[in-house]
Amino acid sequence: MLIINSEVKTYDYYLKWFATGLLIIGSAFNSLAIYPLGPLLNLAGGLVWLIVAVLWKEAALITTNIVLASVTIIGLVYTYYY
Repeated sequence: MLIINSEVKTYDYYLKWFATGLLIIGSAFNSLAIYPLGPLLNLAGGLVWLIVAVLWKEAALITTNIVLASVTIIGLVYTYYY
């Protein structure tokens, strides 16, 4: 029997992959001009990644995801409010 990875999967493992999936789908929707669903999926993925980053206490990921989420929110507000 070959054991490649014996680490125990915790909830942050599943959260990061869920967030990554949201970001991939959101990016695909953006490239196909499916709005506002693309940016909303990117926002959701970024916020879930922000949760993971806080759990990991990873400053670079926290900063990146706060900035990206903020830019997405500002872009959506600008596009649909003004």
